[in-house]
Amino acid sequence: MSVARAAQPSPPWRIGVDVGGTFTDLALADVSGSLWVAKVPSVPADPSRGVLAALERLADEVGGSVDGLLGGCGLFVHGSTVATNTLLEGKGARVGLLTTRGFRDALEIRRGLREDQWDHRAPYPPVLVPRYLRQGVGGRLDRDGAELEPLDTADVTAAAATFAEEGVEAVAVALFNSFLDPVHEEAAEAALRSAWPGEWVTRSSLVAPIMGEYERTSTTVVNAALLPRIVPYLEALEAELQARGLERPVLLVQSNGGAASVPQVGPRPVNLLLSGPAAAVGALNLYRSWAGTDELISMEIGGTSCDVLLMSGGTVATKDDLLIGGYHVQVPAIDIHTIGAGGGTIAGVDRGGLLFVGPRGAGAEPGPACYRRGGTEPTVTDAQLVLGRLRPGSYAGGALHLDLDAARDAVATRVAGPLGLSVQDAAAGIISVVEQNLLHAVEYISIERGLSPARFTFVAAGGAGPMHGATVGRMLGCGRVYVPRQAGAFCAIGMLHAEVRQDVLGFLLGSLDELDAGEVTTRLVTLEDQARATMAAEGFTGGVVRLEREVDLRYTGQLWSIKVAVGPGSLDAAAVRAAFEAEYQRLFGHIQPGGTILLTNLRVVARAATGHLEPARPPVAASPPSPVETRKVWHGADGWLDTAAYEGQALRPGHELAGPLVVEEATTTVLVGPADRLAVDAAGNFVITLGALGGGHGA
Repeated sequence: MSVARAAQPSPPWRIGVDVGGTFTDLALADVSGSLWVAKVPSVPADPSRGVLAALERLADEVGGSVDGLLGGCGLFVHGSTVATNTLLEGKGARVGLLTTRGFRDALEIRRGLREDQWDHRAPYPPVLVPRYLRQGVGGRLDRDGAELEPLDTADVTAAAATFAEEGVEAVAVALFNSFLDPVHEEAAEAALRSAWPGEWVTRSSLVAPIMGEYERTSTTVVNAALLPRIVPYLEALEAELQARGLERPVLLVQSNGGAASVPQVGPRPVNLLLSGPAAAVGALNLYRSWAGTDELISMEIGGTSCDVLLMSGGTVATKDDLLIGGYHVQVPAIDIHTIGAGGGTIAGVDRGGLLFVGPRGAGAEPGPACYRRGGTEPTVTDAQLVLGRLRPGSYAGGALHLDLDAARDAVATRVAGPLGLSVQDAAAGIISVVEQNLLHAVEYISIERGLSPARFTFVAAGGAGPMHGATVGRMLGCGRVYVPRQAGAFCAIGMLHAEVRQDVLGFLLGSLDELDAGEVTTRLVTLEDQARATMAAEGFTGGVVRLEREVDLRYTGQLWSIKVAVGPGSLDAAAVRAAFEAEYQRLFGHIQPGGTILLTNLRVVARAATGHLEPARPPVAASPPSPVETRKVWHGADGWLDTAAYEGQALRPGHELAGPLVVEEATTTVLVGPADRLAVDAAGNFVITLGALGGGHGA
């Protein structure tokens, strides 16, 4: 984005705020496309304080007020890890479950599947609803949704009394076969609201109308656990922002990568479990035009975690099965892979005498040892500081101060000493291990999806990502690495370019060749009408709403389905089969010629753009840049090398530099190896052309 801009933004502007585990990032883009970024420590106890602190930081920078910033805002988009952290930390509401008699143990029995099939000893996470709060009620629908036994409302009333006595805060209603017909769940909710004094009730037929008793129930229970924690936070934040001048509704980034208003997403906070990382979709849609390719892999590394996302052909894949803290959730979500590898990831030596890095992190408080906020365990940031890749001193506008002595002491005490290594070798080992973890994370979302990462441009983002981008990109076989100038606010910038999105799902099961094409088309049209109505409630109607049709398909006898796009008009079974077989061949290397293909779900995706914002182009370079210093930096197999350090603001479009070098930007630091070259593109972002494989490419 721009490296030269006016002193103050010109309204109307857009604001994106990303609340992460360590930092809260704010990005503001004005009507000219100029960009301002603020970065402040997150406040886990009250994330809204981090939002306001970021607004205050930016207001101070531009010489205005928070009320003035909000008053001139035409679009406010918020992404947060609040829902994820609530689930991971076990801080959800006390939930009661209303289910069909005889099925109350489905939630605890689970599927019997494990994330690691070889690990039989790791316990499952605690079931979110204890058995005595899982209440069965009479009533039954058959496999076609027809009533076999009427709902017993007396059982519902009795369950409500138990919930009231036990202090239940939210109730999940998940009745057998309700995805076929919600009539029993609707009646159960009505009876429950009459007999139970609580406020929060959620139905599986609204949250996850899917086949699969366990997945549907688990998703609904997670949604119930989040409701009393997330909705009041969102409503209070929106009310406070509007009281201080914001005239537009707050939009929330959903797990599917699109945005929605608080009233739309409020009944389904389960859709916010990937809220922050999912904003990377908007960022990739922005940067792909500058990078000149629709084939991108982003590796965004913050203080706590690394999120890897793949865009192929300008499209980011989605999936339905999420596993968050061991809890299964079935909601539309972008296919993003997350590991515990960030700047604050803790390193140490285990009882077997082996070096480990992660997944535990230092968080916002106390943070890495070099922050001098009480942290004593060495982190990846401490190792980077010891190796000269980071400069001691102030960062993030003075919000942070990195202390080299504190970093060295932590690495020496916890890693170098126990392993009998020098401090420098121990720090280099920490970086090597974390970069192997990063490599495997990227391979998981590319090679294991049948895609070679070598044909992709590697996008290194997040505050810590550009420190590892060249090394990991080279190990992947990528030819170049693209580094956004404001990489540390990658997702917040993505929020400025987010589109409003709604996914509507309908169940339909049958053989692709035997289903009536007219019936399938009629069902799709019904889903389209539902999607249009939802988008109209968000303020988008007519031609601004784009609709996409998809069907879920699988071979008979298989568990997992593949999504295939279908065109408008009547369903063409032959074309759908061909598309399915092409994708199946790519994923698994074979097909079943003439095999029976089952259609399992119908989908409609509705999208609407929030308007196009063209980033401002910075002025081109007029003279060669000069480094602010030359210092010793560790470059893996090449050892310690004299490395030029440049201030990011000095690098303009047209500049090209040979490594080794370091670029120090406001929100990140970019490391360029001795065999690599760095260029600044027309947008002011950095393009690293990687040198040939060989010595000097590893940490």
